[in-house]
Amino acid sequence: MLSEEDRQAAAHTLIQAEKTRQQATQVSVQYPHIEIDDAYAISQKVAEMRADAGGILVGHKVGLTSKAMQASSKIDEPDYGHVFQDMLIEDGATVKTEDFCAPRVEPEFTFILGKDLMGPNVTLEDAIEATEWVVPSIEIIDARVLEPRRIFDTVSDNGAAAGLILGKQRYRPDEIDLRWTGALFLRNGEIEETGIAAGVMDHPANAVAWLCNKLATFGVGLKAGHLVLSGSFTRPVWADKGDDLVADFGELGSVSVKFG
Repeated sequence: MLSEEDRQAAAHTLIQAEKTRQQATQVSVQYPHIEIDDAYAISQKVAEMRADAGGILVGHKVGLTSKAMQASSKIDEPDYGHVFQDMLIEDGATVKTEDFCAPRVEPEFTFILGKDLMGPNVTLEDAIEATEWVVPSIEIIDARVLEPRRIFDTVSDNGAAAGLILGKQRYRPDEIDLRWTGALFLRNGEIEETGIAAGVMDHPANAVAWLCNKLATFGVGLKAGHLVLSGSFTRPVWADKGDDLVADFGELGSVSVKFG
């Protein structure tokens, strides 16, 4: 277990890496005895520092929601990070590649809550009932630390959260079959990845329930109006300067972003 001083120092390192767009040494290398509770404490300190600087928390992201991604990280549950208002990007916008360290993109559903939701013991049905809208989205993830990364590094680094592009269309959760909704992810017109939403914990709303129950262990709940990214259907796709990236959700529409 790390000291409060070590946790604070790690959070400062990650904030500085994000500001300079220069990847830092992995937290797990700097602090070999780090534990998962330390990583979440560091992530919370990073969020508090962002808020102290004027950032507005608008929700959370859930990551590592597929069995394959969990196996690659040698864990048996997802992780989460915080989403701030300045991470929101307009559908179809061009972002600056140099604003990120090592950006990648993923297709996901974003759940917009219609009412507060507090764990423990939140179920799939509770999550769906609390959801006002489901929105096809693209998440931009970034790594503010060097490779190779361990789960402690990703959790400390705000779950790699870096940007969120919300699609223009939104749906009631009972309007669509969320488990069987698929996505094609294209880079410059070529399909890079495909997947269906059931790959996210059997149902993407399970990610919302998991998050709510996880946050409850810290005495925190989800608020009406907050966004929850439920996790990617596919492996991440690298985003390079000049790339046009499109998540095609079929009848639910497409979401796009360009890296300039």
